Amino acid sequence: MIKLPVKNSRDTYTVNPTKLIALGLNYRAHIAESVSVKVKGFTYEVPTEPLLFPKTPNVLIGPDQAIVIPKFLKEYGFKALRTDYEAELALIIKDRCKDVPVDEAMDHIFGYTCMNDISQRNIQNGDRTGWYRGKSLDTFGPIGPQVVLTQDLPDPQDLDICCRLNGTTVQEGNIRQMIFKIPEILSFVSKNFTLMPGDIILTGTPAGVGPLSHGDTVEVEIEHIGVLKNTVIDETI
Repeated sequence: MIKLPVKNSRDTYTVNPTKLIALGLNYRAHIAESVSVKVKGFTYEVPTEPLLFPKTPNVLIGPDQAIVIPKFLKEYGFKALRTDYEAELALIIKDRCKDVPVDEAMDHIFGYTCMNDISQRNIQNGDRTGWYRGKSLDTFGPIGPQVVLTQDLPDPQDLDICCRLNGTTVQEGNIRQMIFKIPEILSFVSKNFTLMPGDIILTGTPAGVGPLSHGDTVEVEIEHIGVLKNTVIDETI
């Protein structure tokens, strides 16, 4: 069970979502790099509505825990294994809600934190059923380092976001660069699925995604939220 500190409070928050719903291609610069990512479904076309995919709760790990690249991937004989980092802002839902109007969406957010949407590209590109498996392998959802409550983050749509790999900045952007803004995202998701307290919505990643390898240290930093740091290891047992 993952417990995160709550900023400006002595409380802790237990991460226990019924579901995690993520957005693909929500930054124009990330769309522009889609050729290098080489994943089925990535195109230069700007989406006309949010592109949703699931991650399952088994992905969740906390700060300083290891991202594990599973050994079974080697059984496929891929020419080159590619498992990527993706720095993202995560929304934590406050209450049960459905069909939320855009102008009421912010009232249903409990708080915000960082997530790393780890993505196994070979599987993601090859599975005929879509992105489900490549996004939902164990440990593929680091979260933290803390939860910032809605009242303590007056403008979540204007936050710098970056990712560092072994100390070098590899992703850099601002949440205002999203194609679909936070209220639009929550409203759209709630039209499709009833949201429950603790559910998590990932809001997309800026440009600069790239591969992880055994021994790497990856950090996701979002302004006013903090730094989420994890190491990467190959599964050996």
